[in-house]
Amino acid sequence: MHRKRILSIVAVLALTALLLLPGSLPAFADGGAPNLAYVAGTARGISVIDVAQQRVTKTINMPGNPHTILLSKDASLLYVTQPEVDRISVIGAKEGKTICTTDIPGQPSHLVIDPSTGLIYTGGKGASGVREVDPKTCTVQRTFETNGPVYGMAIARTSSSLTHSANQLWISTDRELEIFDTSKGSQLGPVPIAGNPQYISIPPGSTAYVTTRAGSIVAVDISTHKVVQVIAGGKYGSMDYDETTGEIYVPEQEKNRLLVLAPVIPGFEMPREPNRVINIGVQPQSVAITSDGLLGFVALEGGNVAMLDVPGRTITNTIFVGGQPNFIITGLYPPLVGAPAQQEPIWGTLVSITSYVLIAALIIVPVLLFLRRRRMHYRLPDIEFTPSTVTKHQYTTPSETNASAEE
Repeated sequence: MHRKRILSIVAVLALTALLLLPGSLPAFADGGAPNLAYVAGTARGISVIDVAQQRVTKTINMPGNPHTILLSKDASLLYVTQPEVDRISVIGAKEGKTICTTDIPGQPSHLVIDPSTGLIYTGGKGASGVREVDPKTCTVQRTFETNGPVYGMAIARTSSSLTHSANQLWISTDRELEIFDTSKGSQLGPVPIAGNPQYISIPPGSTAYVTTRAGSIVAVDISTHKVVQVIAGGKYGSMDYDETTGEIYVPEQEKNRLLVLAPVIPGFEMPREPNRVINIGVQPQSVAITSDGLLGFVALEGGNVAMLDVPGRTITNTIFVGGQPNFIITGLYPPLVGAPAQQEPIWGTLVSITSYVLIAALIIVPVLLFLRRRRMHYRLPDIEFTPSTVTKHQYTTPSETNASAEE
């Protein structure tokens, strides 16, 4: 009974350590199985859609026509660009309260996050250069100088511990893509793009997809920077990708539909594009596909958001949000216990220490139990010698033995 109780305690400690250990239950910025969709550019700034209820359950009042929204890894914070007031803000996702802000010149409307460092990068079409910002303090760390205004950005996940390489920051400027090493800050070479590059989408793999302001989509090999045209003849909005299939979803604004592009793999024959088409009926502005590949959300002209059944390839519902929605991101519910950005390092340290103490206990307790059981198994019984226990038969002399034999 005692042993079962100890094992139960050990099991509880193991579960608690796994729950507290940083990174044990990650929530990604683009969702997974999402609970919420955050929509920028709505009537009051940001509208929050509960996916299960399929309705707006909260609004966050924000000035400056919020444009791009990103989520922190644990879904507790929103990072928001406000181009009309030259600002980006960090907001608590649960309460909707502003934690910190920083002024950024040039109407910052684009925003990306480096998943390896947690730093965010922002820029806009009103000025050249991209600013690297620490979202914990809302301070600008450095500026990546560009040859013109910024029309789009994305992060290529090229970091590797084996090659000691970092992720890459891809930036659309007037006539080219400018690519930087996010660790060293060094430029990895401009890539000229005919037709003026705009939106960039980089799924896991070896290819980046770029729309142009002249009405085409090109694929760029991340390693060699070779450019091939995928499709042309349209006006395209902000793209997203299905992480489970590698397909790219592109709003084709003039024809009120989504194009679904098959993955372009360097070294293989170009697929026939588009792979398929999903008619929307209203001009789409941007699209977000959840990372489980089951749902899509499309920002529509006129203040609506369409919910897309990705495997079924159909629109299942339309939700009114007002304003002119221009960007959507999905994610999990904010954690019940959270902390402002300035307190995150302390909170994270305490959680880490607690987790490691529990893990140490998990290692030490079974060892002590094993040693105790082994000691009990091999322990010899104690014999207490007293005069009463010493008998004549036990201690006899040789003469006594012979006399006994003669009798």
